[in-house]
Amino acid sequence: MCRHLAYVGPPVPLSRLLFDAPHGLSHQSWAPRDMRGGGTINADGFGLGWFPGPVVYRSARPLWTDPALPSLAGAVSSGAVLAAVRSATVGMPVTESAAAPFSDGSWLFSHNGKIAGWPDTVTALASRLPVRDLITLDAPTDSALLWALVRAHLRTGGSAASALSSVVSSVASAAPGSRLNLLLTDGRSIAATTYGHALSVSAAAGAALVASEPLDDDPGWRSVPDHSLLVADPSAVHISEGVFS
Repeated sequence: MCRHLAYVGPPVPLSRLLFDAPHGLSHQSWAPRDMRGGGTINADGFGLGWFPGPVVYRSARPLWTDPALPSLAGAVSSGAVLAAVRSATVGMPVTESAAAPFSDGSWLFSHNGKIAGWPDTVTALASRLPVRDLITLDAPTDSALLWALVRAHLRTGGSAASALSSVVSSVASAAPGSRLNLLLTDGRSIAATTYGHALSVSAAAGAALVASEPLDDDPGWRSVPDHSLLVADPSAVHISEGVFS
């Protein structure tokens, strides 16, 4: 499965999250610690988005093979970042457009997991979307559909937390056995779910960092229980446990 992270706080070089930390996202791409559900490495693409903007940089290649990325990551600093490395589900395309983060307006989104029984289990949910949204999906993947469902909720004026909660609940009901760790940010706060996979959070010095796996051995990291909804900003972290039980 994929690995992803989101950060909000004082501006930091992107390299701090990708390369400098002992278990940063680059390290997680080829030596992940927790690949429950399949896969051994995350070599099927990567992406990062940062604010202001957001600006999005995506690729279908493994993160460690991009010769321009270390220089870019060292030169760019941001106070809000979402980044991901991908391990594609068997049968799904390995293309740049299939890599997170997905974006629209001020939003960045990522999914770690899979929809069980794809695509048959979620055709009814997909049919509720505007036709234009369906024919303009970034890629024919479960993650891209999840983003379309979340985005549709956001367009009605719903909050990030309610959008993720609604989508996870409806997809989990339609496709039991799915893994639905979702990550969403507007550059000011982070919303995330745990459903079938791990997530950890670190909050200190006016910053919040949410990641599939801790980036280092700092004791400040704490594990987010499964079936939880997390909302974090630079001043606070709120975890609602058992939301999807």
